[in-house]
Amino acid sequence: QVQLVESGGGLVQAGGSLRLSCAASKSISSINTMGWYRQVSENKRELVATITSSGITNYADSVKARFTISRDNAKNTVFLQMNMLKPEDTAHYYCNAVIRILLRESTYWGQGTQVTVSS
Repeated sequence: QVQLVESGGGLVQAGGSLRLSCAASKSISSINTMGWYRQVSENKRELVATITSSGITNYADSVKARFTISRDNAKNTVFLQMNMLKPEDTAHYYCNAVIRILLRESTYWGQGTQVTVSS
Protein backbone atom coordinates (compact mmCIF):
# COMPACT_ATOMS: atom_id res chain seq x y z
CA GLN A 1 0.00 0.00 0.00
CA VAL A 2 1.09 3.54 -0.69
CA GLN A 3 -0.72 6.81 -0.14
CA LEU A 4 -0.10 9.70 -2.50
CA VAL A 5 -0.75 13.34 -1.69
CA GLU A 6 -0.59 15.96 -4.41
CA SER A 7 -0.06 19.68 -3.96
CA GLY A 8 0.92 22.71 -5.97
CA GLY A 9 -2.10 23.24 -8.17
CA GLY A 10 -3.78 26.58 -8.63
CA LEU A 11 -4.82 29.31 -11.00
CA VAL A 12 -2.25 30.72 -13.39
CA GLN A 13 -2.31 32.82 -16.54
CA ALA A 14 -1.36 31.34 -19.88
CA GLY A 15 2.40 31.29 -20.29
CA GLY A 16 2.95 30.91 -16.57
CA SER A 17 4.40 28.06 -14.54
CA LEU A 18 3.40 25.74 -11.73
CA ARG A 19 5.17 22.92 -9.94
CA LEU A 20 3.14 19.99 -8.72
CA SER A 21 4.39 17.73 -5.94
CA CYS A 22 3.37 14.20 -5.06
CA ALA A 23 4.44 12.95 -1.66
CA ALA A 24 4.39 9.19 -1.15
CA SER A 25 3.90 7.40 2.15
CA LYS A 26 6.73 4.98 1.46
CA SER A 27 10.08 4.98 -0.20
CA ILE A 28 9.60 5.74 -3.88
CA SER A 29 12.76 3.86 -4.71
CA SER A 30 10.61 0.75 -4.27
CA ILE A 31 7.97 2.04 -6.69
CA ASN A 32 8.52 0.92 -10.28
CA THR A 33 6.84 3.82 -12.03
CA MET A 34 5.37 7.09 -10.86
CA GLY A 35 3.54 9.53 -13.00
CA TRP A 36 1.07 12.29 -13.52
CA TYR A 37 -2.25 11.99 -15.29
CA ARG A 38 -4.98 14.51 -15.88
CA GLN A 39 -8.73 14.23 -16.15
CA VAL A 40 -9.75 15.82 -19.41
CA SER A 41 -13.37 14.71 -19.42
CA GLU A 42 -15.70 12.76 -17.19
CA ASN A 43 -14.57 9.46 -18.67
CA LYS A 44 -11.05 10.18 -19.80
CA ARG A 45 -7.87 10.41 -17.77
CA GLU A 46 -4.81 10.91 -19.91
CA LEU A 47 -1.13 10.36 -19.29
CA VAL A 48 0.93 13.48 -18.80
CA ALA A 49 4.33 12.11 -17.77
CA THR A 50 5.90 9.11 -16.07
CA ILE A 51 9.24 8.30 -14.53
CA THR A 52 10.62 4.90 -13.65
CA SER A 53 12.70 3.94 -10.66
CA SER A 54 15.77 4.13 -12.91
CA GLY A 55 14.87 7.62 -14.05
CA ILE A 56 13.50 6.91 -17.50
CA THR A 57 10.88 9.48 -18.41
CA ASN A 58 7.98 9.50 -20.83
CA TYR A 59 5.80 12.44 -21.85
CA ALA A 60 2.60 13.03 -23.73
CA ASP A 61 3.31 14.78 -27.01
CA SER A 62 1.19 17.74 -25.91
CA VAL A 63 3.49 18.55 -22.98
CA LYS A 64 6.93 17.68 -24.34
CA ALA A 65 9.43 20.54 -24.02
CA ARG A 66 7.08 22.30 -21.56
CA PHE A 67 6.73 19.89 -18.64
CA THR A 68 9.45 18.07 -16.71
CA ILE A 69 8.92 15.17 -14.35
CA SER A 70 11.50 14.41 -11.68
CA ARG A 71 11.82 12.45 -8.47
CA ASP A 72 13.58 13.03 -5.18
CA ASN A 73 14.05 9.65 -3.56
CA ALA A 74 15.29 11.17 -0.31
CA LYS A 75 12.01 13.08 0.06
CA ASN A 76 9.81 10.33 -1.41
CA THR A 77 8.40 12.95 -3.72
CA VAL A 78 7.78 13.26 -7.44
CA PHE A 79 7.50 16.64 -9.09
CA LEU A 80 5.96 17.96 -12.27
CA GLN A 81 7.37 21.28 -13.40
CA MET A 82 4.93 22.85 -15.83
CA ASN A 83 6.10 25.78 -17.93
CA MET A 84 4.47 27.73 -20.75
CA LEU A 85 1.07 26.64 -19.54
CA LYS A 86 -1.85 26.79 -21.94
CA PRO A 87 -5.60 26.97 -21.26
CA GLU A 88 -5.89 23.44 -22.61
CA ASP A 89 -3.68 22.26 -19.72
CA THR A 90 -6.56 23.03 -17.38
CA ALA A 91 -7.53 19.81 -15.62
CA HIS A 92 -7.47 17.90 -12.37
CA TYR A 93 -4.02 16.34 -12.12
CA TYR A 94 -3.50 13.00 -10.41
CA CYS A 95 -0.37 11.34 -9.14
CA ASN A 96 0.00 7.66 -9.93
CA ALA A 97 2.23 4.90 -8.61
CA VAL A 98 2.68 1.42 -10.03
CA ILE A 99 4.32 -1.36 -8.05
CA ARG A 100 5.19 -4.65 -9.70
CA ILE A 101 6.10 -7.67 -7.59
CA LEU A 102 6.62 -10.84 -9.58
CA LEU A 103 3.49 -11.10 -11.73
CA ARG A 104 1.35 -8.79 -9.64
CA GLU A 105 0.88 -5.14 -10.50
CA SER A 106 -0.72 -2.68 -8.09
CA THR A 107 -1.77 0.83 -9.04
CA TYR A 108 -2.36 3.71 -6.65
CA TRP A 109 -3.82 7.17 -7.13
CA GLY A 110 -3.83 10.35 -5.16
CA GLN A 111 -6.83 12.64 -4.75
CA GLY A 112 -5.51 15.06 -7.31
CA THR A 113 -4.93 18.76 -7.52
CA GLN A 114 -6.67 21.27 -9.77
CA VAL A 115 -4.75 23.28 -12.33
CA THR A 116 -6.57 26.12 -14.05
CA VAL A 117 -4.93 28.17 -16.78
CA SER A 118 -6.66 31.36 -17.81
CA SER A 119 -6.27 32.87 -21.26
